[in-house]
Amino acid sequence: MSLNITFLGGANTVTGSKYLVESAGQRLLVDCGLFQGYKQLRLRNWNTLPVAPDQIHAVVLTHAHLDHSGYLPLLVKEGFAGPVHVTPGTRDLCNILLPDSGHIQEEDANFVNRHGLSKHVPARPLYTEQDALKCASRFRTESWGHAFVPIPGWKATFSSAGHILGASSLLLEVAGRRVLFSGDLGRPHDVLMNPPEPPPAADTVLIESTYGNRQHPLTDIGKELAPLLNKVSARGGVAVVPVFAVGRAQALLHTIAELKAQGAIPHGLPIFLDSPMAIHTTALYGQHLSEHRLTAAQVQAMDRVATMIETTDQSKALMSRHGPMVILAASGMATGGRVLHHLANYLGHHRHMVILTGFQSPGTRGATLLSGKPTVRIHGQEVPVRAEIAQLESASAHADGNELIAWLRQMPQVPSQVYVVHGELDAADMLRQRIELELKWSAVVPEHGATWPG
Repeated sequence: MSLNITFLGGANTVTGSKYLVESAGQRLLVDCGLFQGYKQLRLRNWNTLPVAPDQIHAVVLTHAHLDHSGYLPLLVKEGFAGPVHVTPGTRDLCNILLPDSGHIQEEDANFVNRHGLSKHVPARPLYTEQDALKCASRFRTESWGHAFVPIPGWKATFSSAGHILGASSLLLEVAGRRVLFSGDLGRPHDVLMNPPEPPPAADTVLIESTYGNRQHPLTDIGKELAPLLNKVSARGGVAVVPVFAVGRAQALLHTIAELKAQGAIPHGLPIFLDSPMAIHTTALYGQHLSEHRLTAAQVQAMDRVATMIETTDQSKALMSRHGPMVILAASGMATGGRVLHHLANYLGHHRHMVILTGFQSPGTRGATLLSGKPTVRIHGQEVPVRAEIAQLESASAHADGNELIAWLRQMPQVPSQVYVVHGELDAADMLRQRIELELKWSAVVPEHGATWPG
């Protein structure tokens, strides 16, 4: 029997991960992500998939980040009725992230409709909060290290990938082949998460390459963050920190709690977490203690270090406060959510600071801020950028190029083929070259929409 993989996302880009695996008329979708960043990529979310959703027999998610799970509500809305296999952590996070994604889309559509900012009348969300809530009944939870059957005759096994709660690598065994999907790999010495498990033997490997062309600095995140917070605090400013609600927000909260305990930043510096999704995610760390490095006491300290901002009215009231203070708000690349209102409010004054906390995909507002452009477009308006823009280099939850190569070196045998995915073209191609030169393995960077043998 033949086995084919079609790259419906996560090819030459870090978003929209979708890998369609086909054998003997059976179809499995590994990851079901939203495209983010450039408008040309976001428009793909509206395109019809080359396979009808009701012709996909099962979905397996490596983890819950929206670039891997955020298309699922639309897939279900358009006819997918099969199981979605996940780890318990991924289930818990998806039950937070997906409805929040639908809610934000509805809010954004309502905002542009009220203000006449859309070329489409009326603007509509890709899916709604209610659409997302319907996904919960499709989830089937699986444990790490225990094989399950996503489709009769197919075998799958999750192993821990670090990165965020529930994040996994996936070994798929079908048609006499073993295909390993790395998922998003965490770092061996991450501030929060346990290191990724070594990879199992496989014939074919799909390896992520988000940071395939760079190495993370050895600097501790606290040593990077403390001088920035002290600087903005001393001038009475506000630090707006766009964060990913899952993982990055908690890493920052834990680091800030540690810095305050050490006296490295002012103990009285007010910290606010303005993201219901991040608030609910933070609570999950106490329920999944075996997956991360924090003790129960450290989880409690992380939860207590910030004032939690739940409602829209509380968020609006926050913008009338004076500094010094720190506002953590989603999203991490400033693509949507409450952080946009804070950026619009504080970007125009030199006293304030924006601290970007990781990779900023090309085409996102975060990337625009990093580029040094004098304005950034928010809610249809060009907002002047006078605030100081800083970036943390050590906050990434993704393995870098050296760590990716080190993970691959642990494979018990040489795979016959490696597909380099989930990276911008320069990052993916650099990792491809390293795999070929250093490991002497066959590696390819597949094109979007291409089909290759598994």
